[in-house]
This record gives sequence, C-alpha cells and structure tokens, in this order.
Amino acid sequence: MAYTTIDDGSKYFQTLLYTGNGSSSRALTNDGNSDLQPDWLWIKNRSNAVDHGIWDSSRGAGKRLTIGQDAEEDQSNLASFNSDGFTVNTGDIINTNTHTYVAWQWKANAGTTASNSNGGVTSTVQANTTAGFSIVQWTGDGSDETVGHGLSSAPEIFIIKNREDSTDWRIGQDIVTGKKMTDGNGYYMELNDTKASTNPGSATTWGSTPTAPTSSVFTVGSNNAHNGSSDDFVAYCFHSVQGYSKIGTYKGNGNADGTFVYTGFKPAFLIAKETGASRNWTMADNKSQTAGNGSNTNSFQPNTNSAQDANERMDWLSNGFKLRTTSTTWNTSGGYYIYWAFAEHPFVASKGVPTTAV
Repeated sequence: MAYTTIDDGSKYFQTLLYTGNGSSSRALTNDGNSDLQPDWLWIKNRSNAVDHGIWDSSRGAGKRLTIGQDAEEDQSNLASFNSDGFTVNTGDIINTNTHTYVAWQWKANAGTTASNSNGGVTSTVQANTTAGFSIVQWTGDGSDETVGHGLSSAPEIFIIKNREDSTDWRIGQDIVTGKKMTDGNGYYMELNDTKASTNPGSATTWGSTPTAPTSSVFTVGSNNAHNGSSDDFVAYCFHSVQGYSKIGTYKGNGNADGTFVYTGFKPAFLIAKETGASRNWTMADNKSQTAGNGSNTNSFQPNTNSAQDANERMDWLSNGFKLRTTSTTWNTSGGYYIYWAFAEHPFVASKGVPTTAV
C-alpha cells in the first residue's frame, strides 16, 4: 500500500494572497501546482481588523457567514467560484483598495451535492472522500438526531453553524482524551471563542447519550446551536488522510526550543487551540510567513477580527512543524493542544520517494 494517495496537496487545498483594488468582478487565480476550484472559501483581511468571511459552493456565492455569532447574510461580496480561484466584488471583508488579504481554499466536489439519507434527517452533502472533507447541510428538528456526512471514515473534527440564528460556531472532536464528544455530557469547543473544551452540564450537544461520529453519520443534540427546530445548518467535516492532512494533539513545553509535531508532510496550513484553558485559536499558513528558511512569523486568530499577528514563530519542516515560541497561544508548558493541518506535499510520495528536508 502506498504511503499516500495525494502527492500534490494543492489539488485539494491552497492559500492565495492578494491585495484589494476595490473593483467589482475581479477574478483571482490560484498559483498552486494544480488548478483548484474552491468549495469552502475562508478569507481574512491581513492588514486590518475585519471579520473572517466564510463561503461555500453548497450554499452559493451569495451566502456569507462570518466567524462571529451572526446569522447568514445575503451578500454580493463574492461573485463566483471559478475553475482555479474565485471572483470578488467590493467590500472590506474581501476587496477594499490597498488592503491585503489571505484566502484559504478547500476542494469538495466542485459544487455538486447529493441527498444523503443515512441519518435520521435527510442531509445535503458535498463530499470529497479522497481528501477527507465534506460540506453538510440539513434542517434541524430540535431533538437528538443523526446526520449523514458522506465521508468514508468518521470525521475526527467538524464545525457546525446555525445559519439562521446568532449562535456560536460549535466544534465536535473525538481525539483529545477527557475532552471528547463522548466524555461527560459531551464536550464541545467554539471557533469564535477562547473557552476551553467545555462540558455543557447537560447532554444537549452530541445527543442525550453523547455519541461519537461513525463512518456514515454524526450525532447532534437538541441544542439550538446544533439542531434548532426548523433552522438551517451547515457543517464542515474532516478526517485525516495520510500524507495530506492530520488532525491530532500535541503537548506544549513552554520553551523557545519548542515541541516538534510529526504530521507526515510539509504543512501548508495549520490551526491549533489549547483544549484545557481559555486561549485564542491560532492559525498560520506557508504563504503569509515573512521569515525565510521555512519559518513562520505570522498568524491569525479566528476568534477575533484582528489583523495578521507577527509575534508567533514556528518552523515548517518536511515531515511536520516545530514550535519556536514561548507564547501560551501555541506552546504553554504542559498544555494539550488540538490541531489540524494540511499539506504542501507529503513526506513520502505515493511511489515511496522521500521529499527533501525543509
């Protein structure tokens, strides 16, 4: 069996940097090895304090979410998803003149969805089983339910947003011992908040009996943020794919000679959060860096609207990443962090050939 089935990570994930010009109908083209038509598009203004914008091709270009607690908005900021990029109109979230931007993009199924009846509610799914990513939509019924996700393996992490109400972006994960969806009354995290992985006190998050995802469905409870009656929901689901993506944990050491985390590939994108304390989420990519030699000194906090932060540091390596900071956001001593990362290229290609170091 080959080490990986994905030699070129740019087929399924890419980062694009651009400078806004304030004009309408501006087409932006990716620069990866492969063309990529984005199905999940996450854009952040790098130079100014502006909300993170979220679009996906299942909901359509005219439907925008922000990583606050707002409901979905009908907006014309994004004009279209294209065969190798996207087209923007004006707007501070996406295209203000002279402002700098970063766009993180994931491929699902080129906008083609399918009805999924594996769960107790019928979902609409756009899935990429090769890359371990799916976009799931359903209408809540205010009770415990199972929802089909369309992947070939159970998602290790998924993000849920109630599209109609001002609710949190809830995250379910089943990899951090003692903080899993199945522990206590069902632990959860929030992408828009600093809170630690949280036990809700009553089992309304992942079912009355908190239940881990399976290879066909995930379970939601009656909480309005997860399955509010008659509300429309979207979920972004992920599982690890060897050589392309990794969802896991690491333990910080509080030292500038920080923890090394093996992923099995050279990362192109990373997001992390300490699970046991109130900390910012933090994220970085291989395009927004300013230091050379594989180092990264720029990061973003999705739970804030802050501009790019240049005070963090790590080394991107051919087989993982090594922390080079004492910042508690990345590397508090003894702290356990959840992370998920996507590849620039694998450590070992599908034909068994190792890549070069750094």
